[in-house]
Amino acid sequence: MALTVTAAPAPPTAREATPPGGPGHRWTLLPLIAAVLLVALPPGTLGDGPAGVPVADLVSGAAVLVCAGRLLLLRRRPLSPTAAAVLGLPVVGLAVATVTAADPVAALPGFVRYLQVFVLVPATVVLLLRNARDFRVLAGALVVLASIEGGVGVHQYVTGSGASYMGEEIRAVGTFGPGDVMGMATVVGYGLVAATAFALRGSPGATGRARLWAGATAALLAVPLTLSFSRGAWIATAAGAVAVIVLTGLRQAVRALAVTGAAAVVLVGGFGIGSDMIAQRLTSITEVTSAPDRSVNDRYTMWAAATGMWREQPATGVGLKGFPAHRDGHASIGLSSGSDTEGAGQEFRRQPLLSPHNMYLLVLSEQGLVGCVLLAGSWLALLAAGIRRLARARAGGSAALDCGLVAVGLMTWQTVDFLYADIGGPSTLLTGIVLGLAAWWALAAHEGATAG
Repeated sequence: MALTVTAAPAPPTAREATPPGGPGHRWTLLPLIAAVLLVALPPGTLGDGPAGVPVADLVSGAAVLVCAGRLLLLRRRPLSPTAAAVLGLPVVGLAVATVTAADPVAALPGFVRYLQVFVLVPATVVLLLRNARDFRVLAGALVVLASIEGGVGVHQYVTGSGASYMGEEIRAVGTFGPGDVMGMATVVGYGLVAATAFALRGSPGATGRARLWAGATAALLAVPLTLSFSRGAWIATAAGAVAVIVLTGLRQAVRALAVTGAAAVVLVGGFGIGSDMIAQRLTSITEVTSAPDRSVNDRYTMWAAATGMWREQPATGVGLKGFPAHRDGHASIGLSSGSDTEGAGQEFRRQPLLSPHNMYLLVLSEQGLVGCVLLAGSWLALLAAGIRRLARARAGGSAALDCGLVAVGLMTWQTVDFLYADIGGPSTLLTGIVLGLAAWWALAAHEGATAG
């Protein structure tokens, strides 16, 4: 029997219906779980598949094919008009930006990548997840991946084998290498937010010990996140975790915030984990006009360049993959030629600055107002619908509140992080997984979708 999605669902009941097809359907989750875990494979070695395409992306393609095969075999309409619009409308902006680009052929790879991350993978997650237990399994895979990457990152800091930072090879980057310093921070941020949600509101069958383990995992993941020295990830994770804590209720929120504050004091003040460097990094966030460091100066220079491209082509932008070609024509002379990367097994390398490190401005510059409204509007719709459904689920006594907290927390993390980062690197695939989890909670209304 096919998965059917309708809009405006009634508040779910506390008892979960057995999904059609019984336990046998769970094999369809394996490609999604494998895609998440395979992100940990280091790029340039085991992580690269044919033609340089990461293995995790190839496996996500297999998941899309599995989903398409099931739909063709069962011949049922899988999505409601609302769900199809929220997940599918960004295709219009992508197509327009590709066709109107100065070189449509050069823009085509960008079209494929955006289609994969923001449309196909999220839709596949929505269609392959049958119930809250499936949701928890996939979200749990994110926590497992975060634990693996976080462990590698802490080891890099302790042994001085990480990426170079302020003259020392101590920056925790996990298996992603110095060329993708945001990769580990992104993965750990996802895992920390999800673990926090599971700790505050466990599933119906979860024991107190399971929730304690989830809380301990969230606390431990704060260490590698701190050692990533990623300001954007710090802000996004704080926003996601606070959203989860606040949405659990006032009493739990006060208790959780008190524990979080105490843990932060112990982590930095008590043990002194990178306290001087962390303080300097935090201070640099506010030093925008007075004395910004080079990375902050470069970022704001590229933001101005992206805005200039949009003013030049306000409706459709300069085309997908067009930012690098138009950057120098719109950037000031204050922009450096690139960032220095080394460490974590890599020799010194000059990495060019090819994006504005702000997803909203990247979309605005390359896809114009049309693409930005459709794509960013889709993300905001998922967040708003997810919060609305969470409120209804709490009022109806749903047994899947933990899923709602995870979905809203991750979506909050993503929308905030996009203010300081954009897509790129192996961890980009996880963006599609996160959007899919958020879409499943916000849009799926089949029986048992939000039950425990």
